[in-house]
Amino acid sequence: MVYRIIIKPLFFLLPPERAHYLAMDLLQTLCAIPGMKQVLRSIFSPRAHVQPVNVAGLTFPNLVGLAAGFDKDARWVDALECLGFGFIEIGTVTPLAQPGNSRPRLFRLPADQALINRMGFNNAGAQAAARRLRKRSGQILVGGNIGKNKNTPNEDAVQDYVKCFHALRDVVDYFVVNVSSPNTPGLRDLQEKEPLLALLRTLQDLNTSGGVMRPIFLKIAPDLTSSQLDDIVEIVHTSGIAGIIATNTTISREGLSTARKELDEIGAGGLSGRPVRKRSTEVIRYLHEKSHGAFPIIGAGGIATGEDADEKLRAGAALVQVYTGFIYEGPGIVKRILEHLSGSAR
Repeated sequence: MVYRIIIKPLFFLLPPERAHYLAMDLLQTLCAIPGMKQVLRSIFSPRAHVQPVNVAGLTFPNLVGLAAGFDKDARWVDALECLGFGFIEIGTVTPLAQPGNSRPRLFRLPADQALINRMGFNNAGAQAAARRLRKRSGQILVGGNIGKNKNTPNEDAVQDYVKCFHALRDVVDYFVVNVSSPNTPGLRDLQEKEPLLALLRTLQDLNTSGGVMRPIFLKIAPDLTSSQLDDIVEIVHTSGIAGIIATNTTISREGLSTARKELDEIGAGGLSGRPVRKRSTEVIRYLHEKSHGAFPIIGAGGIATGEDADEKLRAGAALVQVYTGFIYEGPGIVKRILEHLSGSAR
């Protein structure tokens, strides 16, 4: 309540990207105070008993995670752990550091409880993320979301993913292959069946060839057709990867309450939040039914309440992730979702 009435309106006076870094720097500073991490954990831990969830050989302390894009460079993993997340996904990271697209590149759509971003994989590179993860003190499960550098042509993209895999293998618990962001030119072309299968086979061969084996998930766009989703089911089976994250942001602008003039002024970018909820659930249900539940699905897209999370789980998701809902609902979102789910008979 305090977040919605006081804190959020103040942060929403600032440009979104500036507000993001300010909020996280404040959380990190707070966590540096002796004893404050324990206080935060007690505040944001659900009162109801929460069962761990086993997915892809990993035991998640709860089923609500933080999606990639929020902590791109693994700067705040220890601080975010205090807010009750069951897992945190860092990235998207690329082999080399890159600044991303020019600012402004992150926009709020309050009327739709949504965001539009065209960040462009801004990050300090895979090696920098790995160094930070080696220094973390917490125990939370961490996923590594990996992508290609903007200037890497698609014919050489596999090597970018391989470099990220090698850099992060010893410091993450699972990988996510991101070929679905709309903000890197040509990236979504890698979702086509042949290049995608070649990429995933290469990574899975590395995964099984020695060293610690990490589950590999594929993150897909909500804009795929039914025939493309059929291909995804086949690709998961053929490549042997662990599962799917459904879904990333959408390029669609249908059904928004935000004025068309404002949308035109914002321009290109991926839309996340409430408007993606329905389509994301449809994709989860389609994949789950088409595959007969053969692989786990992590549900993402438009989750702001316990009811939203429950909808994803009923459609076939094994875990869920929040991002835009976290920004609009505040740090108590995990606790509220878990308390709702503990009282619902799914």
